[in-house]
Amino acid sequence: MTINMEDLLNSIVESLDRIEHIKAEDIPDIELYMDQVTTFMDTHLKNSARNPQNDKILTKTMINNYAKNDLLPPPVKKKYSKDHVLLLIFIYYYKGILSISDIQELLRPIKNQFFCNGEPFNLSSVYEEVFGLEREQTAVMKTDLEEKFRTAQKTFADAPEDSQEFLRIFSFICMLSFDVYVKTLLIEKIIDGFVTGKDGKERKKTKAQDKREEDHSGMED
Repeated sequence: MTINMEDLLNSIVESLDRIEHIKAEDIPDIELYMDQVTTFMDTHLKNSARNPQNDKILTKTMINNYAKNDLLPPPVKKKYSKDHVLLLIFIYYYKGILSISDIQELLRPIKNQFFCNGEPFNLSSVYEEVFGLEREQTAVMKTDLEEKFRTAQKTFADAPEDSQEFLRIFSFICMLSFDVYVKTLLIEKIIDGFVTGKDGKERKKTKAQDKREEDHSGMED
């Protein structure tokens, strides 16, 4: 089936406009039970899922395992605060590219200094500062996507005509994948840089191990 490449690019760019982070002010200031947390996350992040109708953004097992693995402070009397939800949002975005141990190291200073600290500069302040860069970064990403797409369209000029369309899509995907790969390596190097007294290779689990633990460990409430 022939794909209209311009339509494909427009669809990708438009999808970026539909990505919106949860504003700190939208998170209830009251404490929530587990079911209320999962419902809140599903409601606000469903559109970012690959299959919105079927994919679960967050499950009870996931939350239990985040607490078990010291990514998330335990609930108080089975209730989760606004700061718990903020940390869960960070974890949601990180877990697709970082190992559990890397997320632990990245969030540890945030938890220690800003989680429920009762200060004017708190976890909500940190959250809004970093996610406030979203619009600016979205514009940069659009330009970068379009440049990569145009570059991919110029590849495989000598390939068989009936294979050119797929090969150019493959080329586009490879460029995007390499970009993610390099940035992930950079993030890991930065995390290793501020972790002292530990062997980075030994402390890390593979992402596959993380996935198995997230999906199968822990007890459902």
